[in-house]
Amino acid sequence: MIQIDNVHKRFAKNEVLKGVDLQIPEGGIYAVLGPNGSGKTTLIKCVLGLVIPNKGDIRVKGQKVKNQWKYREEINYLPQIANFPGNIRVKELIGMIKDLRKKPGDEVSLIELFGLEPFLDKKLANLSGGTKQKVNLVLTFMFDSPVIILDEPTSGLDPTAMIALKNLIRKEREAGKTFLITTHIMQFVEEIADQVVYLLEGKIYYTGTLSGLLEKTGQHDLEHAIAAITSEKQHA
Repeated sequence: MIQIDNVHKRFAKNEVLKGVDLQIPEGGIYAVLGPNGSGKTTLIKCVLGLVIPNKGDIRVKGQKVKNQWKYREEINYLPQIANFPGNIRVKELIGMIKDLRKKPGDEVSLIELFGLEPFLDKKLANLSGGTKQKVNLVLTFMFDSPVIILDEPTSGLDPTAMIALKNLIRKEREAGKTFLITTHIMQFVEEIADQVVYLLEGKIYYTGTLSGLLEKTGQHDLEHAIAAITSEKQHA
């Protein structure tokens, strides 16, 4: 589904990605983990064509993404920070995104799922951070696309919304969707991820199952396994 071959990216003197190779087959949930500055968001933006690699190739469904744009119609994307004008009302924003994407959107069940009915006529500037994130999740999931990329999707969510999000992701995975998710919430990863990708200083140090990572590091939970890898690489 997504193939990343020897991708390098440099911003001025800062080399953010250093020869990343990654294959994400169709179906399943892939969690991309790593500390701040490890290159997670840059890697996602390269897949989306928002950042152009200095070297390497990226393919989505077998087609190179360089100088292309139509492949993005196959992707739903939740950015880490989604900035929309504060004077737009929630229902206006939903309508605007549907018009822009020119695809049928099924937002009704999602609005109910995240309890957004009381907020549809409110302006974005008057919403809490958690409610804005729920709106962003509706915008992301209301279109039927085979690839869903989520950059820190749990930000600001209350426990009820977190449960709703996990159930939604599982439902979409059962429908054959492919997920690429970045998050700092290890419990979230433990509960939903099929595969874990660990990125550190622009390089991938582990790709595989959670159980495989725990076995490799000799740890009993993901948080300690990640800490063990980070410590090992920093002292190598």
